[in-house]
Amino acid sequence: MYLSTVFLPLFGFLAATGLGRYIGGRGAAAVTTLLVGLAFLQSCCILYEVGFSQCMCSLQAASWFSSELFQASWGFLFDPLTAVMLCVVTSVSLMVHIYSQSYMGEDPHLPRFMGYLSFFTFCMLMLVTSDNFVQMFLGWEGVGVASYLLINFWYTRLQANKSAIKAMLMNRVGDVGFALGIFGVFSLFQSVDLATVFATAGHLYGTSFLFFGYECDALSVLCILLFIGAVGKSAQLGLHTWLPDAMEGPTPVSALIHAATMVTAGVFLVARCSPMFEYAPEALSVVACCGGMTAFFAATTGLFQNDMKRVIAYSTCSQLGYMIFACGLSAYSVGVFHLANHAFFKALLFLSAGSVIHALSDEQDMRKMGGLNQALPWTYTMMVLGSLALVGFPFLTGFYSKDVILEVAAAQYTICGRFTHILGSMCVFFTSYYSFRLLFVAFLGPVSGEKSAYKTIHEAPLLMALPLAFLCVGSIFVGYVGKDAFIGAGSTFWGQALFVLPDHSRLLEAEYIDTQTKLLPLGFTFAGAVVAYILTLGLPSFSYVQALNPLVRPFIEFFSYRWMFDGVFNAFARQSLAFGYHVSFKTLDKGLFEIFGPFGLVSLLSSQVKLVRAFHSGFVYHAAFCMVVGLVGIAAVGLGFPFSFDQGFFDAGHLAGSVRLAVVLCMSALFVPFFA
Repeated sequence: MYLSTVFLPLFGFLAATGLGRYIGGRGAAAVTTLLVGLAFLQSCCILYEVGFSQCMCSLQAASWFSSELFQASWGFLFDPLTAVMLCVVTSVSLMVHIYSQSYMGEDPHLPRFMGYLSFFTFCMLMLVTSDNFVQMFLGWEGVGVASYLLINFWYTRLQANKSAIKAMLMNRVGDVGFALGIFGVFSLFQSVDLATVFATAGHLYGTSFLFFGYECDALSVLCILLFIGAVGKSAQLGLHTWLPDAMEGPTPVSALIHAATMVTAGVFLVARCSPMFEYAPEALSVVACCGGMTAFFAATTGLFQNDMKRVIAYSTCSQLGYMIFACGLSAYSVGVFHLANHAFFKALLFLSAGSVIHALSDEQDMRKMGGLNQALPWTYTMMVLGSLALVGFPFLTGFYSKDVILEVAAAQYTICGRFTHILGSMCVFFTSYYSFRLLFVAFLGPVSGEKSAYKTIHEAPLLMALPLAFLCVGSIFVGYVGKDAFIGAGSTFWGQALFVLPDHSRLLEAEYIDTQTKLLPLGFTFAGAVVAYILTLGLPSFSYVQALNPLVRPFIEFFSYRWMFDGVFNAFARQSLAFGYHVSFKTLDKGLFEIFGPFGLVSLLSSQVKLVRAFHSGFVYHAAFCMVVGLVGIAAVGLGFPFSFDQGFFDAGHLAGSVRLAVVLCMSALFVPFFA
């Protein structure tokens, strides 16, 4: 059962891509959905056995690499962390498979699309079940390849091509750090097996090695390198620019990538490597600060976006920042709990947005919508519940994890904890503002779209409505049901899957912080909703006037253009391309190297060799004659050569010796044509 859970989506991929021509789009969709559904049911059984019954399982399938000390095998580890990730990935993937049958039903390449979805799911399952870093890297790269194929599914669209390439390149930057981290892990631990590395991490605490000529703490450097990989996959600040551009893919792809699979891989990696991070406090500080800054950046950027899917995408980026800085504060259980909760309501938001886009003939601009609450009541209800769960409304799923993250940050009493708590609290206000702004503009505001789009508007069909209902139930109840098991006081659910040093744990102290600090996120949530109502429905003229204010407009432009990150990267790329063309290519490759290479020195030597070859006719006796003459000449010159072991063969003090040496080399050139 355990291995079949991982490989069932792979069989679906092979069936859809290999037999899609024969079974058709509906057949491919049915096969892949059935296999992913079986994987989901088995994942629920694994969660019960491994998570709640504490029966961990480790399987060694076969040997993979074996070279002296380097050993890597096909191994699968099933612990509570893996069980939770299996349920999250397979449940959201199943809903996306069902949803796609209707959303992509008219696409002629439906088998290929369903196959890509199953391949994506298989790579993610391979990643979360790996028991060594090399196999994890295989799943890591497989997820990247699958994301490229899905974002670029409509490959005839130029913007889809550019977005897919951008996602691939930005993730390659992070993957370089991950690969270097794996090399460093093997260099330090002499193993890539997770159990071996984690068991010996404490014994290597304080070990240092040279890194770029500087003596650094070994575990801190390795953890930061591994975290660079997480920065790329989880779209943290610096390598985040691919995430909103990934919206060029079909909406089900956006739900799968941004809810439960690719973007959560970085959070999973940090949580999985908690035994290493706990002994690297400098790396934990880097993780926490990076997560806090990412949450703040994405929340401020989402304030002024008008594309519905981009607003939700920046919301994903912000929530990933929450998960990362929770892990950076050693609250790994809270970070993973928020990961699981976030998967349900974020998938609900994306699929609801897809329902709106499908109903309005692929219109995504919120400014061209309005009044949809009456035309699409079911979708409106789902969007409201998803948004309330996102902003952390009391007693919904997001409330039970998002607020706990802020409470843990407030209980740290360190500069890093205070920094992340301030940024996280501000993000609550921003998240509430853009979430309610989306609802007010698209659903409750005046009708602003084209009449032709509203003539053909329709509610989500059954295959699109059922996944929304399932995800809605998860967005309401999962947080309440799982809170005590995952992050409750005295809970032993995680076992040895997540390791926290006693001095680093602040989860219990978070229960006893003052009431004002606990109520602060709720106050910011209501404040954001009120401000969104005033600026969109109450006094829209006021927001228009402020947008033209010369003091306010620069800030709006700065946030609208995503903090100018793309402009900075493009400027750097232009300078790099200019250097590559004018300096590297024209001056060096086509200039200096060719002068001293094929068109200069080499051509001169070639002409000399051809001149020498003219003396050789190819007859054996002519060759023997030249060899004898050459040997006699070398011997005659060598006998008078002033040689001594003390002065050396190439002693520059003997002019006559140098002349004789030149004669010897010239005579030796006679032999070149015979061996050329």
